[in-house]
Amino acid sequence: MKEETIQQVETDVCDWVYLKRLPPMLEGFSYRRDMHVEEDIYALFSYENNAMHRAASAYYHEETKEYKLSVQIGLTNFCRIEFIAPNIAAFEKRLDEHLRKLLVELVTFDPKTISSIVCKKKIMEWEYGKSLPTELEGFELFIAPEKPLKITNGSYIILDYSDFSIASNFVIYYNIFRDEFFGEGRVHGIPEINYLFDSHDLAGLATKLEHHLAARLQDIRQKATEQQG
Repeated sequence: MKEETIQQVETDVCDWVYLKRLPPMLEGFSYRRDMHVEEDIYALFSYENNAMHRAASAYYHEETKEYKLSVQIGLTNFCRIEFIAPNIAAFEKRLDEHLRKLLVELVTFDPKTISSIVCKKKIMEWEYGKSLPTELEGFELFIAPEKPLKITNGSYIILDYSDFSIASNFVIYYNIFRDEFFGEGRVHGIPEINYLFDSHDLAGLATKLEHHLAARLQDIRQKATEQQG
């Protein structure tokens, strides 16, 4: 990050009253003051719920010259567009309007927020999804099909097996625009695309999961172990 950008952000937040009055706890999340640079991002503050592997983090993004807020759910991180702001005053307004509601949203599931396309796909009623084990190959079922997670660009996470001790997981997404299921693994946080699970219906996805899920998790664990070694 350029020195002039750092100076600009620090000038913005130096007398930022909003930052000083943030509570230490909010909706079950603990406040953390960040105030450091990570590549092209100046991290400001976060609210974390470590027990549930969830967090919301405010920052300045040098590339777009905007203040933003990202959410972390398990190993998945994405920006929430309703918080994007061109300056600190506009950012404060968005935080005032949406932050508390967002934190509640992160730890609760409301089926009313799910797209009608996802509902018509019967993902939440999927019998195979309900039969998935809570633990498989040392990975825990962090997100289940009955409670899909909306992320970005029309995608929902409908399945997430995670091992947080090695920052690795396997995820199945459903994209409402492409009407397609697809899989992605992470090894120590680094994404790995795999086309083996691409499907257009739940029946086809169930067959692929039945035949390949355990082996895919074994492969992810092996790669994570090798990289640690």
